[in-house]
Amino acid sequence: MPTPRIPLRPIHIPAARAAGAARTARAARATRSRWRALCAAVVLALAIGLLAAPAQAEVQHPRQEWLRQSTAGLFLHWGMFTHPQHRDCATWERDVTEGGWNADYWVDEARKLGASYIVLATFHSRLGYARPWPSKVPGSCATERDLLGELVAAAKAKGVHIILYMTDDPQWHNESGTETLDSAAYSKYKGRQVDLTTRRGFGMYSYDLFLEVMDKYPDLSGFWIDNDNEYWEENGLYEKIRERRPDWLLSNNNEDTPIMDTVSNEQKTGMTPAYDYPAAVTVPMPRLTEADYKLPTTGDWWYDGGDHEVDARLSTGRYITDAGSSIKSLMAETPMVNGELPPQQQEFNDFMGKWVEPIRESVYGVEGGGYMYGGMQPGFWNDGAHGVVTVGRGENGDRTQYVHVVTRPRTDMVRLGDNGYTVRRVTDPRTGEAMRFSQSGGRLSILGIHDWDPYDTVFKVETDGRRPVHPQSGVGATATSARTGHPAADLADSDYETYWDSDGELPVSVTLDLGARKHATALAVNQREWSPTHARSSFGRPEDSARIKDYRVYASGDGKRWTRVRSGTLPSARGVRTIDVGDRTARYLKLEVRSLWGGPQAPEFHNQLRIDEIQVAYGRSKTTRTALPLEAEARQNRPSGAAHSVACGACSGGRRVDGLGGGPRDSVTYRDVRAPEQGDYRLQLDYTAAADSSLSVSVNGAAPVEVPVAADSPEVPASTAVSVPLKAGANTVKVFSTARRGPGLDRIAVAPLPPVSYTPKTTLTVRPHGLQWVGPGQRSLTVTATLRLDDDEQLDNVSLAPRLPAGWTADGGPVTARSLRLGQTVRGTWTVTSPSGQDAGSADIPVTADYALLGRQKSVSDQVRVRPLPEGRIWAREAEDSANQFGSTGMTGCEPCSGAEKVRNIGGSEQAAMVFPDVVVPDGGEHTLHLDYTVNGTRSFQVSVNGGPAAKVTVTDTGNTTPRTTTLPVTLKPGANTIRISNDTESAPDLDRISVS
Repeated sequence: MPTPRIPLRPIHIPAARAAGAARTARAARATRSRWRALCAAVVLALAIGLLAAPAQAEVQHPRQEWLRQSTAGLFLHWGMFTHPQHRDCATWERDVTEGGWNADYWVDEARKLGASYIVLATFHSRLGYARPWPSKVPGSCATERDLLGELVAAAKAKGVHIILYMTDDPQWHNESGTETLDSAAYSKYKGRQVDLTTRRGFGMYSYDLFLEVMDKYPDLSGFWIDNDNEYWEENGLYEKIRERRPDWLLSNNNEDTPIMDTVSNEQKTGMTPAYDYPAAVTVPMPRLTEADYKLPTTGDWWYDGGDHEVDARLSTGRYITDAGSSIKSLMAETPMVNGELPPQQQEFNDFMGKWVEPIRESVYGVEGGGYMYGGMQPGFWNDGAHGVVTVGRGENGDRTQYVHVVTRPRTDMVRLGDNGYTVRRVTDPRTGEAMRFSQSGGRLSILGIHDWDPYDTVFKVETDGRRPVHPQSGVGATATSARTGHPAADLADSDYETYWDSDGELPVSVTLDLGARKHATALAVNQREWSPTHARSSFGRPEDSARIKDYRVYASGDGKRWTRVRSGTLPSARGVRTIDVGDRTARYLKLEVRSLWGGPQAPEFHNQLRIDEIQVAYGRSKTTRTALPLEAEARQNRPSGAAHSVACGACSGGRRVDGLGGGPRDSVTYRDVRAPEQGDYRLQLDYTAAADSSLSVSVNGAAPVEVPVAADSPEVPASTAVSVPLKAGANTVKVFSTARRGPGLDRIAVAPLPPVSYTPKTTLTVRPHGLQWVGPGQRSLTVTATLRLDDDEQLDNVSLAPRLPAGWTADGGPVTARSLRLGQTVRGTWTVTSPSGQDAGSADIPVTADYALLGRQKSVSDQVRVRPLPEGRIWAREAEDSANQFGSTGMTGCEPCSGAEKVRNIGGSEQAAMVFPDVVVPDGGEHTLHLDYTVNGTRSFQVSVNGGPAAKVTVTDTGNTTPRTTTLPVTLKPGANTIRISNDTESAPDLDRISVS
């Protein structure tokens, strides 16, 4: 489905800079005016409010253009504590010089990686706050040799930009026993007492360094800033940088600070596939973003003396998927003291310099396809394949696209959504080979692929353009509520810097008015790419997908009488989502959003629907003469009984077979289904069905296997799969239905089964979460579990139940479901009770979901852990326990902590607080509250009981890795109490557990 181009214009720009930005906007709009037309006026069907507009930000600006044209950068961490750790700057500088450090070496290594810029991190909290330039501002390590100046000059000569890293954080000033900040020297320089180990004192010191660098190095390209310092903000640092160096870039780590040009997303992990870095990025286009990741897969960000491995598969995958999402790959390497890279990093750079060369047209000078720049559908494709699409820049850049198959399918074919492009030629850029392809029903299939690259197989796809979308009809867009600047009109303006927001309301609907009765075939929904694709925790902050899950689409000629034309579940995935509605003639189309993927554990994203654009298409890409294998209507098949071919615009080949009902007499028989060797295979059935039904499959005359199919649309194919035994060579497959009126059959497809190790992505949520501390005697717990399928597969014979330790009992048995499809859930609640006549003691109670996937048994499990109260305690609860209220705080792993987790990001705002309800004690009066925490430096908790005044508890430690305990007296009432732990103005320690004695 086509996605319109966006005019490259700044928005929300302060008046002082608006004039130049407006000129850029006018020029961009003129060159891309054809994409300003959109489908229709948009009318909201429900009364909804809108969220407040974000802080002003220069989303696009001419100074960013060189970075927008870039694919990658090189991040170098290097300083006084680079192994072997130095205790003073003079010794480090001597070893750097005598080791033969050379700026040209770094620039050449960056160019091998296709990096157009280098970020140099030496003024880094864990590297001794080293400054590789002669500085007139005392306070930390500074060299006499101007290493930074040499690097800037060498880079400029070879067309590479240099950005300087600056830290905001003084907390690591004495981490290794060497004091790295000289407060006395800086105080003398300033003529007043300044403590550099405090945030305010360090902010003043580093502020002076920003000014010094701006004066000294005009050819620098900007600053990469590791979060904000309050002193900088209070004293207008960023405004001063804009005033003195208006062409310099500002980048901030992990935080979308409006004045910054770039948002860097640091070391995201846990995606599926592991290399799909964009799946965890929470910054929407066209904001300029980086994926900041380490190339060495182990070790510190800086050289620690080890020659750590570089995972080429992971690193190249990240590089390609970032390019396919318009995200810059900022790759971190760890130079040694002499500047050279450890052997395995050097080897990877040499490899990249050669590997990318044959496909450079597909990686450099491109944008991500399937987003706001046009292009076909990225993500998961057929038979386990995964990849991205890149498109050229410029007015017609999307006419030439590059399909990057990063994970190859289990077959010799790649099949992806064509998003409305008519394909005329497909070639392999590495070999020049012209590829066979088939296109119909909204999909492109590249056939007969045998030359697979181990990291990224690329296909150049040349197109004749896209199928049309309805132009803006002149009818204005209205909304029942537009309080906060995100009205429904923003869905129809072709501008990806504006969007519609549901204001936390669900369900909601959007009605598209075409102005008159017109032909329509699909909706293209461009959701805002501001959330990850799945639940995760990033630096202790909970995140989740804010994308559409369950939806319905209705059509109407008069806006009063509505017919449902589609319903289903959209995957939680990046890129435009195309909802094929068959062939409709209607004036109005209504998209009803029933639910989103995200859960309440991430309140920032929960029920927060945001959509950039919606388009209505009214045509389909041309069907090629090359047929897709195993079409139901193919001439070589044998239909029998009432089975007959009918037109189906959304089906592959443009047709399907109907009449499969009443048993095997009405059937389609495939007489030449080939397998390379004998074994079990995955047989996919693409069908159309207006109601729940089933298909039966008989292979080589064997007894038929019934396959349930779910209701969706009688005109648009859906898919299911079953495991079947095939012999080597030709096989006969007969498909029919025992239902009175069976589904339509579009095609079948055969592929090897997934690897035995493959487990589909599911979310199993078990409550309570966290260690459960129980007192003496028999105890009961209420356990709740929900299993959700997040993958586009089908689970069969699902069973969910706790597996009880010896002597424990539950008040119910397993909860079961015949099958689960994408987004569906099964949920159960049990009361589990420990053995009578004895203390509950310690017990681990797994809650397990068992299911079958293509005939293989699989399971996923989580557990409730029960432990006796610590000695001397009458009540205890983990900070991460699901009974608590977390506000904007978040959980993170902590191996030494009592439950292997803790809560971080407490403090700094009223919302960043933890509430412990139901703190139950038998007797009122004074008790001792124990707080188990970790901290680096000196920080404070504020503790309030039952809404009373808060008591301040200050603690000090180093490392933030070892749990410690502090106490304070509290007055509790008998029964349930509420304890609030916060710090409204400053960051508090991390919290492991609280308990009462």
